[in-house]
Amino acid sequence: MLAVQGLTVAFPGRQGTFNAVEDVDLAVAAGEIHGLVGESGAGKSTIAAAITGLLPAPGIIAGGAIRLGETDLLALPFAARHATRGKRVSMIFQDPQTSLDPLMTIEAQLVETILAHEPALGRAAAWARAAALLGETGIRDPERRMQAYPHQFSGGMRQRVVIALALCTNPELVIADEPTTALDVAVQSQVLALIRRLVDERGIGMVLITHDIGVIAQVTDRVTVLRHGRVVEAGATADVLGNPQAAYTKSLLASIPRLDRRLPRFPLIADEERAPSASAGADAGALAEAWLKARPAGAGTHAAEALAVENLTVAFDGPRRAFFRKEPPIRAVDDVSLALPRGAVLGLVGESGSGKSTLAKAIMGLVQPSAGTMRHDGAALPPGRTRPRKHPSRRAIQMVFQDPFSSLNGRRRIGAILAEPLVLYGLEPDAGARARLVSSMLALVGLPTDAAERYPHQFSGGQRQRIAIGRALLARPDVLVCDEPTSALDVSIQAQVLNLLKDLQERFALSILFISHDLAVVRQMADRIAVMKDGRLVETGESEAFFAGPREPYSRNLLALTPVLSVKRPRAQAS
Repeated sequence: MLAVQGLTVAFPGRQGTFNAVEDVDLAVAAGEIHGLVGESGAGKSTIAAAITGLLPAPGIIAGGAIRLGETDLLALPFAARHATRGKRVSMIFQDPQTSLDPLMTIEAQLVETILAHEPALGRAAAWARAAALLGETGIRDPERRMQAYPHQFSGGMRQRVVIALALCTNPELVIADEPTTALDVAVQSQVLALIRRLVDERGIGMVLITHDIGVIAQVTDRVTVLRHGRVVEAGATADVLGNPQAAYTKSLLASIPRLDRRLPRFPLIADEERAPSASAGADAGALAEAWLKARPAGAGTHAAEALAVENLTVAFDGPRRAFFRKEPPIRAVDDVSLALPRGAVLGLVGESGSGKSTLAKAIMGLVQPSAGTMRHDGAALPPGRTRPRKHPSRRAIQMVFQDPFSSLNGRRRIGAILAEPLVLYGLEPDAGARARLVSSMLALVGLPTDAAERYPHQFSGGQRQRIAIGRALLARPDVLVCDEPTSALDVSIQAQVLNLLKDLQERFALSILFISHDLAVVRQMADRIAVMKDGRLVETGESEAFFAGPREPYSRNLLALTPVLSVKRPRAQAS
């Protein structure tokens, strides 16, 4: 169905021409899912853009051929290529929230797309096809849900709508670019089973781009491993994952977090381009290390628990209905009690919407609890809006967010971003001392000292997350709250960041609340586990005991749904 031969994509610039993709061959048959896997910058999305004709300027196809069936896509004039896009080749993007127009109903978006490619079909027939597609993708009561807007769907339901949108023109080929990255394991399992079923039933070809090798193992028939824009290894998924030949593929597989046992460190991919690890920067980072070891004691009584939450409830007002009638409040966090032991890592897991991030925001004083108490180092934490800006906990409890790009000010240099906690909390009044401390912290988190003069957009995702961790550490915290800190990173960069967090936690006895929907990552990081469902805590316990045999059915189901590196592709049905 799709044949890519010798594809080279170049980006000319003032410093010369950069080949983002070089001499790539790729073939996709009808009814087949072909996985593209590799680190960030490997060229996966560039290949997808070349196939769809959406290469960003100044990118050009410098060589090779792309054929869809008998059609030479590169020989088509602009209008014909534009008509092919959407009609014969569709795309499923990573973030369904940004793929859908928030001001248009689902009906309007589906019907508009169908009629754009088949104007003779008529609105009634287009509406019927759209409703049937929503039903086919597992959305119940599709005729009624057609009238809804994107924000009225959950993340998993929005991704189902995007899949329906990609299929509504009956395409021959679908390209899915990281379609499950932002989804929890339960929703991810449903979406992957849905994709597999639709490919099998409709006989379409699919290119699945992902950095999650567990996903590749679960649903793909063939896989191509990319690195630096070139093909490293390709073949049947069972052969490549079960018996990899290339050293890079072997090291990539070794970087995957494991569910069956805890590793002291994640194996890293050897590369002269990699930044040094935290331990490698220990000498240059000596000043930052001494700074952290001498951090002021937390408020209170030095309790055994760095952080404790008792009977915490966070409720939000329900939606208003006709005649100003209000629905009952929504309890995002419902009577939760948990404790983070001093110097330990507590893993907080659960599906999207279970209340994990809301609990973290309550601890940080970013949302107002309805009931319950919180304590840091034995001292009461003022809740929400009543917590003063200069309260000691504002410094002592720091947060590392999921998306480092959004959490760093794009208009400020890295040096100024890192110095901000030193100024805000009055920790270092001397400008020269601040500059030396910032430089030392960069070395401690494995970045060159000249990074202080650059801006956030000049770094990779993993480097930006290192900067965010360094900024949090410069406040000399007792507790780090990490909310999905690696979910947007590929496996090799994830391994670096997780190793960094483990090193820092052990060297400075930090207490970490580690929030994630990836149980394999939590398995490697956490000493204790807490599981949330629908705002309530359903299970807590030691990490080893939990992964050996969770008590609650919900916890066992989460473990069962976590993708593992198995070369047998299950044909599970979507629920």
